[in-house]
Amino acid sequence: MKQFSSLKLFVATMLIAGALSPPQALAQVPGRFYWKGLSGGNGVPLIVNSISGNTNPFDPSHRVTGSANVDATLAMAGFAHTFTLADRSAMAAVILPMGRISGDVTVGGKTVTQSARGFGDPMLEFDINILGPKAQKNLPDAMRYEPGFSVDLLADLALPIGEYDNKQSLNIGQNRWYGRLGAPIIWQLGPWVPGRRTTLEFLPAVWLFGNNNDFVGQTMKTDPMYQLDAHLTRDFTERLWGSLDASWYNGGRATINGVQGSKVNNAGVGLTLGYTLNDNLNLTVGYKSTINDNGPQDMRMDAFMVTLVFGWHPIIEGSRRLKSE
Repeated sequence: MKQFSSLKLFVATMLIAGALSPPQALAQVPGRFYWKGLSGGNGVPLIVNSISGNTNPFDPSHRVTGSANVDATLAMAGFAHTFTLADRSAMAAVILPMGRISGDVTVGGKTVTQSARGFGDPMLEFDINILGPKAQKNLPDAMRYEPGFSVDLLADLALPIGEYDNKQSLNIGQNRWYGRLGAPIIWQLGPWVPGRRTTLEFLPAVWLFGNNNDFVGQTMKTDPMYQLDAHLTRDFTERLWGSLDASWYNGGRATINGVQGSKVNNAGVGLTLGYTLNDNLNLTVGYKSTINDNGPQDMRMDAFMVTLVFGWHPIIEGSRRLKSE
């Protein structure tokens, strides 16, 4: 039972760690981001990012502002709950970003230094599996579970209530509605045995943006931005795993008072390591960086992320108590 409990909480915490990773950051979700756990699980994450580049990491459109040089520290906390909906695995989550950002940005042909700190736009997320094994409603379901080839539907929505200063272009809040629609895919490669699990994972998605009608006294419109993330993950031991990560972004052209900017067309690569500290705590460490970023209008970003997730499930916690008694 102890080995089983460790395995199931590991899967649950990896699900939550991925789902609650910062949507604003480069290659935002690590591998194993939508692994399925036992329905009724809960998780609380603490996520810290250190990011540098030429774009605002709080803005998922990744608008490049000329020769900008931006540094940011993002801390995020949230809550996620897994459940069953129409016999399929589902998850609902909320995350609140906070932190600081500073840098040199070009405004009206002049380079100025700007900074901001405080709370960003909270994001709501809903995910449901549409192809693959049915929801895990009890321990026997969890013991028989293998993802095989599974596909989800994903929806994110940011609430525009974060810190915003209409006198500057560099902000933590974005003063507009935005969100994402996606289809997370997991492809199991080989046996589903702890210490030997291998997966190939994809996330095709599109980001949609409302207008910011007070962007330094102007109106900013942003075209949809298309995203594709890919991960090849592998167990090293029952508790330690790693992944090779890649991402591609295209679109997101900003138009400010009728003047069009450049669209994003960049790729990024990264590495992720995850470790189960105990039955309830999971640690993930990752580094990601853009490539093909030599042009003046190319997005350039380097991101280092540490995630600590506390996860629990009433059934497994109850089983542990019974065993101790």
